[in-house]
Amino acid sequence: MSEVALPKNKKKKRVRPIIGWREWVDLPDFEVHHVNAKIDTGAKSSAIHAFKIKEVLIEGEPHVEFCLHPVQRRKTPEVVCCAPIAGKKKIRSSNGQEEERYVVETHLKIGDHELKIDLTLTNRDAMGFRLLIGRDALRRKFVIDPGASYLLGQ
Repeated sequence: MSEVALPKNKKKKRVRPIIGWREWVDLPDFEVHHVNAKIDTGAKSSAIHAFKIKEVLIEGEPHVEFCLHPVQRRKTPEVVCCAPIAGKKKIRSSNGQEEERYVVETHLKIGDHELKIDLTLTNRDAMGFRLLIGRDALRRKFVIDPGASYLLGQ
């Protein structure tokens, strides 16, 4: 794995792993593994293809139930998920339309690195990637090589 040292301050250097414009990731909280994710520094937030989205109360706390198709261009498997609602957010998509989306907080595993990210739920069925990792999740954690893919492994 390639790494680059970037100065955080004058006293010590911090090493950040280099990732490509697409990487294989896991979402362990949802027991979803080996998802092909697009690393998108042009997007502020992260988004996953979700459908059958509905708000439910569990022990008096608001949660969201939803289904995922984690494999690109496939309708199977269909993974049923549930998570506490971390919020709602108005997102302007790449085509310029605004949409209010549920936000859930979850763990993302990319290579040997695990981080907690906010993930918005939206229909990405027409998009090339089911999972988009935006700059809020990536900031100060990785260096992105836009000419490379799958630097953290297949």
